Amino acid sequence: MPRIFDDAQLHDQSDAKTRRKLQDQRRMAYRRAIEDYAEQCQLQRELADYPELISAGRMQAVDRVQRNAA
Repeated sequence: MPRIFDDAQLHDQSDAKTRRKLQDQRRMAYRRAIEDYAEQCQLQRELADYPELISAGRMQAVDRVQRNAA
């Protein structure tokens, strides 16, 4: 027995798909943010073993800022 859809049902299905798609996009953005944060934390822990790299990186950043300001 074929099912007959009226316009309201088609519209509801479309809204549900759009809503699910937006939820998936938000969920994936949240997941990427968590992964980025975890990677940054891991990098900070690894760099903590080599403080000379951190100070060298800061000096390079300061040099870049000074050159751009000039």
